[in-house]
This record gives sequence, C-alpha cells and structure tokens, in this order.
Amino acid sequence: MYESITEYDIDESKHYDMKLEGAKWLILAGYEGEKIRVRLGSNTFSTLQNDFKVKIDDIRKRIDIDVKRKNGATEAMAKSEIDIFVQIPVQYIDKIECEAHAETVEIRSIECENMEFGVKTTNLILENVVGSVEVDCNLDMEIMCDSLNGEIAINQVSATSKIHVPEEAIFQAVAKGIGTSISYEKAGQQVERFDAPEADNVIELNGIKSELIVCIG
Repeated sequence: MYESITEYDIDESKHYDMKLEGAKWLILAGYEGEKIRVRLGSNTFSTLQNDFKVKIDDIRKRIDIDVKRKNGATEAMAKSEIDIFVQIPVQYIDKIECEAHAETVEIRSIECENMEFGVKTTNLILENVVGSVEVDCNLDMEIMCDSLNGEIAINQVSATSKIHVPEEAIFQAVAKGIGTSISYEKAGQQVERFDAPEADNVIELNGIKSELIVCIG
C-alpha cells in the first residue's frame, strides 16, 4: 500500500556495502539491468517516505547503501512493518557485504565469489546463489537452500541451526572452532553423515559451542 523507491545507475563492477538496519522481510536479488533499486514497502506504515531514508554513495569501486530511520521511527517498528527489496545488476557485482536485522532474509539469483552477511535473522533463504557465502549470526537459524554451488560458511556462538539442502546435493561438511558439531537428518530422523568429504561444494560451521543440523527430505 505504501512504498518508497530509490534507483541509481551502475556501469561497472562494484563492491556493495549495505547497512539496511531493521526490516520484517529483506530480499536481496540480482537482476539483468543497469540500476541499483531499493524498494521499501509496507501495508500499514503511512509515513514511510518521510520516516525512512535510502542513501546511496558511489565511492570509486564501492557502493554504500544505507537505510536510515528518521522522525522517531524505531527498529521495532521497522521489524514489524517494513519490507526491504534490493536489486543489483548481476553483471556489475564484485563483492557483497550486508548488515541487516530481519525476521526473514532472502538472497536470490546472485553469483559472486565473496558474499558476507552480518545478519540477525531466524530464517535465511538462499535461492539460485552461486559462490562463497559467509553468514555471521548468533541466533538459531532455519536455512533453506534450493541448491549448493560453492561454499556456505556459518559463523555462530552458542546457537543451533538447521540447513536444508536438496537430496541430490553433493557437498562436504566441515566443523571448525571450539565445541562445534554437525549432525544429519533425513525426513526428520537423525541419520549417519551423508556428505562427500572430497566434494567441491562446502558447508562449514565456525564459532563456539554451536551445532548445525544438515537436513534433506
């Protein structure tokens, strides 16, 4: 019902550094285009355009994207009422760094050798993502992957998360850090490990006293 759209032209590969603060749902997607598009949307927040500001700074090879709150708008308001949808041109992606606090974070249609997400979320969706993804989050997460094409490194402290992968996925799982462990489930039942230690695709758990459950079915 209410929305704010900010666009910026791009004509070369960039390192994207995004600080998006709070949202109910964050979608970051690659697309075939020439512009960065940042859309803020809400069904209830009638003062959206006045209370949230999108700032895009082009600094040589880096693009900074910041979403700022104004006029007393709080993070609690944003996390309950605001959705953020960021589109970046697939042909101009060099590196991605993103910080956000959202109930659900969805990354889709992106190929990039270096992606780092510092997020506070309980639901992470990776759809058609190719490359190296690093996720820093100390909350228990439910991670949904429609495919595995590269490396997913999950950094956590005192957390238990689940990652759902396709049954046909071929990967190796590696636990690093202190007191970390990886276990496996199939159709909701604990099973023996089913990864392939020499596989090119990697799921990695790093951190302290954390557990990752790899699930299929």
